[in-house]
Amino acid sequence: MSEATRVKNTGLRGVTVADSAISFIDGEKGVLIYRGYRIEDLADHSSFMETAFLLLFGTLPTGEQLEGFTGQVKGMRQVPPYVLESMRHWPKDARPMDVLQASVPLLAMAEQHSDTMDRDVCLQRSIGLLAQMPTLVAAWHRIRTGQPVLEPDPDLDHAANFLWMLQGKKPDAATAHDLDVCLILHADHTFNASTFAAREVVSTRASLYAGVAAGLGALSGSLHGGANAKVMEMLLKLENEPDVEGWVKKQLSEGDRIMGMGHAIYKTGDPRAVYLKKMGQRLGEKTGGKWASISQRIEQTALAIFAERGKTTILPNVDFNSAPVYYLMGIPTDLMTPVFAVSRVAGWCAHIIEEQFADAQGKPALYRPQAQYVGEYCGLMGCEYSPVNKRE
Repeated sequence: MSEATRVKNTGLRGVTVADSAISFIDGEKGVLIYRGYRIEDLADHSSFMETAFLLLFGTLPTGEQLEGFTGQVKGMRQVPPYVLESMRHWPKDARPMDVLQASVPLLAMAEQHSDTMDRDVCLQRSIGLLAQMPTLVAAWHRIRTGQPVLEPDPDLDHAANFLWMLQGKKPDAATAHDLDVCLILHADHTFNASTFAAREVVSTRASLYAGVAAGLGALSGSLHGGANAKVMEMLLKLENEPDVEGWVKKQLSEGDRIMGMGHAIYKTGDPRAVYLKKMGQRLGEKTGGKWASISQRIEQTALAIFAERGKTTILPNVDFNSAPVYYLMGIPTDLMTPVFAVSRVAGWCAHIIEEQFADAQGKPALYRPQAQYVGEYCGLMGCEYSPVNKRE
């Protein structure tokens, strides 16, 4: 096939694959909306529990509904004992995202599966995953570090309970609130790679658990959710670097990337990054951490270089600013992406349910994109097969 007739490989960017009523992005204006509500309003006034309800059920809850939903989540935080027992036999140096992805099918084994699709059953399983994801992340960290796994505390809200199970001490109200806002900011982001993976898998009528496991696999990559850990590794590398600006200039002059800079969609700024940047500066002042200062120096130098090159749309993204925030909260670097998943599971489940019940009959449209074949071609009859003893 000639180069003129080949279709450019764009990774499906700009290609509409389905309708969705869950979230919306205007990359030119820097707008992110969940179910009609701007992320700024949710971050300022909502809670992660309320936002998760909005994503799953399509509307903001009444006070009674929110109380009932929060109670359900708190009541489902425990994971089956066999899951924790299984974890104790896993290599202690296993990557946390691999552990998390392996744990979700174990949760599925405790459920009675059926080929009959039922929205209410999917919603209940979604609430269960929302409740258990923090428990899985915290339990693995405790197990791998030789500490006892802690019971969930029903008196603590979602974010505070996670920090308690992870660190063994109850966080102050300000830190718990900051993490709750982080969870809101990460809860959904339209058809990103992990959400697309989750929807594609369940379009085959696979289970909700299979879809979430697929989402976790996609999120683990360094070009997606794994980018926040890479940003923190960069910051730690520069902890004692006297010439941060010189390091940035050298990186860019040699054609290397600055992790956390640039986004596939946002061209005028990521609205989530604005909140996280302020949060990082505040936490840095509170704890004496230098990460916000280092981040600022990297950002200013990189943006000046990009401007000189006419690349004014390369800006800090959510990973660039979330990494120091999580670090200052005492969250280990390799748990930053799992914390991302603790939030994003709300969006994945909302998308999975939307995909599974795309019409009144609950018939998902099986995803089946085409590929441009660029391999050997010997005509419609195919290449001539020669026996192995006659091949040179």
